[in-house]
Amino acid sequence: MKYLHTMVRVSDLDASLDFYCNKLGLKEIQRKEVPEGCFTLVFLAAPGNEDAQVELTYNWDPEEYSGGRNFGHLAYEVEDIYALCRHLVDQGVTINRPPRDGWMAFIRSPDGISIELLQKGEALPAQEPWASMPNTGAW
Repeated sequence: MKYLHTMVRVSDLDASLDFYCNKLGLKEIQRKEVPEGCFTLVFLAAPGNEDAQVELTYNWDPEEYSGGRNFGHLAYEVEDIYALCRHLVDQGVTINRPPRDGWMAFIRSPDGISIELLQKGEALPAQEPWASMPNTGAW
């Protein structure tokens, strides 16, 4: 058995690609338009780790998705959690659970999907502004 991907439904494909690719740093691996089914599939992966993919499913007929938290979360190991969180904040992304411990943070996609960011290796030493930053919203 081999893990293939996790699918999340998205309501705005452009906003989702901006978030996952331009802000979070994933790369588009494959795209499939399915006119007879009225949907688009876009497969994303972290650079150098194409075996663990996220499938964005965009249904052309508008639907409202709520409760992204009931999905659980996606998790990514990152080289420098502080640097990535700073980059995300600079891109307008809310850090819902800051990396106060130098180890873990949570953000949310435009559709409310919770994404866990985990520091590669050992936790980094506590660092401001993260160490004293409160949680924001739900994560």
